[in-house]
Amino acid sequence: MRSDDFDFDLPRKLIAQHPAVPRDAARLLVVGNGLRDRGVQDRGVRDLPALLRPGDVMVVNDTRVIPARLFGRRGAANVEVTLTEPEETAGGGDRWRAFARPAKRLRPGDRIEFGDRLSARVAAKGERGEVTLLFDPGATELRAKLERVGAMPLPPYIRRARGGSDRDRDDYQTIFAARDGAVAAPTAGLHFTPELLAALDARGVARVVVTLHVGAGTFLPVTAADPHDHRMHAEWGEITPGAAAAVNAAKAKGGRVVALGSTALRLLETAADDKGDLHPFTGKTDIFILPGYRFRIVDLMLTNFHLPRSTLFMLVCAFAGTARMKRAYAHAMEAGYRFYSYGDACLLAPEARP
Repeated sequence: MRSDDFDFDLPRKLIAQHPAVPRDAARLLVVGNGLRDRGVQDRGVRDLPALLRPGDVMVVNDTRVIPARLFGRRGAANVEVTLTEPEETAGGGDRWRAFARPAKRLRPGDRIEFGDRLSARVAAKGERGEVTLLFDPGATELRAKLERVGAMPLPPYIRRARGGSDRDRDDYQTIFAARDGAVAAPTAGLHFTPELLAALDARGVARVVVTLHVGAGTFLPVTAADPHDHRMHAEWGEITPGAAAAVNAAKAKGGRVVALGSTALRLLETAADDKGDLHPFTGKTDIFILPGYRFRIVDLMLTNFHLPRSTLFMLVCAFAGTARMKRAYAHAMEAGYRFYSYGDACLLAPEARP
């Protein structure tokens, strides 16, 4: 297995710059799910209730994206910072890992001013643009200031002027968003509307909420020639006892577990045992799913179209089959599907295995 096996060329015109309006008007490519193994079907996200069964359980991620992109100054120089992960501190202040641009001239001890009386000291510096920042206020005050001066941490393929737009503050949050902590959206959830949720409820599809705070590492390509040499980023997640019990009860009655996005899938697979039972979980997961992985609990997956050479494209290839996903992506490009965070979606069934 080579990382090059998961590469492909995507025309830039297919990279979505805004979500569909309304959100559930996005297209849906069905891969498997009752079709012949090689089959794909062009549908819409609004068709999802008809594609699921009464008794199925859809697992959703309720993380909320924080405005983690900051523009500041170190002396006379402009500095752009994207917060990636908080660190616990024994003393006062609020310590965050971050990416900084430009990072070359930053030194430990430097102070960056972000406006609205928000500033941070560079506590440590890595080798590839990573820095650790120590903010002066406590966590509650910092989050409030981020809401005022921060911008949404949109992925680099969504082109915006400096600071983004007010529209993205709504567009880049899912309908499920409730718990602050993500620096990237769980994008499969961006397609859902109150009307679609009501239709799923009427269909008899149960819904269970989990939390996985998506990190900036989700955008990083796999640069190692062998994907097994890639170091996966860790993300904090939680499955409550009630959520685990609800998923297990649905499975016991014959329902399928439908993961809404790669984040929900990774968390479910982290917390499931070899018998397919789901257990409560609180902590960090760095699970990296490659072809050959034996899925323990997820039966269907709804997800967006992912970047080449990304851990997420490798994940969907592991779930639905590499050759089948390459054919599906080729079909999607030919049919003009919209790709990446604000793009269209796919509903994937697992590849038949011996």
